[in-house]
Amino acid sequence: MVYKIPTDVQRIGRDIAPEQLRYHTKRVLVAKEFTFDSAHHLHCYEGKCQNLHGHTYRVLVTMSGAPDERGLTIDFADMKRIAKSRIIDPLDHQYLNEVLPPMNTTAENMVVWMFEQLELALEEEGFAPRVRLEEVKLWETPTSYAAATRAMMEEL
Repeated sequence: MVYKIPTDVQRIGRDIAPEQLRYHTKRVLVAKEFTFDSAHHLHCYEGKCQNLHGHTYRVLVTMSGAPDERGLTIDFADMKRIAKSRIIDPLDHQYLNEVLPPMNTTAENMVVWMFEQLELALEEEGFAPRVRLEEVKLWETPTSYAAATRAMMEEL
């Protein structure tokens, strides 16, 4: 295999026109994954989870949209900033029963709260309606997760 080493970097206006930056106008999915550690216990539950215990949670946030004139749907840095400020930082290394709204801290309840927080942030920051939150998945263990999708959240 022959490798070609570039001698110059591509420059806008010289090598590529601004109108070429967006290759298409199709809606695409973009996703970012996060982890956080927290403790909780479940009410009205008979089993191990009735006792105070902790998890390393994994969250996958999926958004969709058509790319802007630069070819970006939403900058991954914006996804990270929004998710960290709205869900990760408030929950990381916390006792979930105290920091979440009054609820049983099940993955099923938490993932809907997360969806609501992220959707509100997209609206408040002006990303919506061009960018939509499509799905939030929350893994409580490596093999167990709950998910909230746009379609599920819009059901009556």
